[in-house]
This record gives sequence, structure tokens and C-alpha cells, in this order.
Amino acid sequence: MAGRRARTGRGWDASPPRAGDNTPRPRRSRRGATGDDTGPGEAGAGVHDEATAPPPRDESEVAREICLRQLSVRPRTRAELAAALARRGISEETATEVLDRYDEVGMIDDAAFARAWVTSRHAGRGLARRALANELRQRGVDGDTASEALGELDETTEAQTAQDLVRRKLRTARGEPDAVFRRMVGMLARKGYSPGVAIRAVKEALAAQSAEAAEFAEQIDADALADAEEDGLR
Repeated sequence: MAGRRARTGRGWDASPPRAGDNTPRPRRSRRGATGDDTGPGEAGAGVHDEATAPPPRDESEVAREICLRQLSVRPRTRAELAAALARRGISEETATEVLDRYDEVGMIDDAAFARAWVTSRHAGRGLARRALANELRQRGVDGDTASEALGELDETTEAQTAQDLVRRKLRTARGEPDAVFRRMVGMLARKGYSPGVAIRAVKEALAAQSAEAAEFAEQIDADALADAEEDGLR
């Protein structure tokens, strides 16, 4: 074997140990430049991460972003925005500061919100003042602001809307006049109409529908029924 070049290398092509040579081969250290056990390129990684980590965000900035996202979907009341901030863990002090500023610049206006809500929901869904008042209360609009907005919806307009709703429903209504009458009154009640407005609207609409319905409508004492319904609600 003399004269042959010795095999060199490490790993899979390393020369086998000579007979009788019990000297252990040195193990490759995985220690990095800092002396710890990190591999190549890992030394100082913690220091690098700390240096490049973004600073904590200002709570006011986060609160403003939350409000802007909420307002981009639809107008909100101050109470709705306050609830959204609380759910995200914004402190009450920061929330008050941000919402006060939004009040100042007109981005929050509960009175304008209430007026727009009443107009939209009455025209689009045919809701009466009673139902609209409940919706405004659920959205945190105070009683005085809600009353002012609801005052723009007068009794004549409300009664006309009730009649229009009944006439549209009667086009597809089926059944005996008394059953149809009860369904129509119930529909208006769910939309917030008082018993008096609902019963009168249905009676007038039935009177114009057919001879049979008109005969049934003639027998309806709207005032007596309305008083009985009101007593039942108390």
C-alpha cells in the first residue's frame, strides 16, 4: 500500500482509523462567535431582533384606526364607537380623548345620525316611531336627541305609510277577511305602529279591496278595537 496517496476528507469520505489508534477525533463545535451553542449565522440573532422590532404603537393611534374602520362601514353613534374601543381593550381615558376630538371635527354627530336613521328606516322598512325609538335607544342615542329626530316624522306621514304597507301586502294576501285583517294588523304592530293607526289603516285598505272585504270592514269599530288593544298592552 506504500506510495498510495492517503485518503483525506471528512464525513462520508474520511480515512478509517488506523489499527491501534484509539485517539478520538475532535468533534466540530457548533458554538458561534459569541461562544454560545448557536449555529452559523445565529450568533447575535437576539440582539438583531431587538434592534429591528417595531416600537409599541401609541394607543391613541390604534383607537383612531378602530374608529375610522367603523365609520367606513356606516355612520356610528358615539356610544357605538365607545363600545368598539372597549372591546379592543382601549382605555376609557384614551377613548374619551379620541371621541371628544371626533365630536369637535364633526365625525361623530348623534343628532345627524338620528335624523338620517329615522328617514332611512321609515322610508325603506316602513318602521313607525315606536320601533325607530327602540332602535335609536339600542344604538346609544339619548332620549332628547331621539325625540327631536322622531318629531320630524308626523302622524299624517306615519298613517299614510301604514296604509301603503297594507295595500302592498293585500295584493298577495289569501284567506278570509277576518284572518287577513288579523295578519295585517299584526304586521303593522311589529313595525311599531300603534293599535289605532294599524286598525284604521287595515280597515280602509280592506274597504277598497273587494265587496266581501268592504262588508267585513264596515263591521269593524276601529276606535273600540284600538282602545281594547291599548288596554291589553298596558
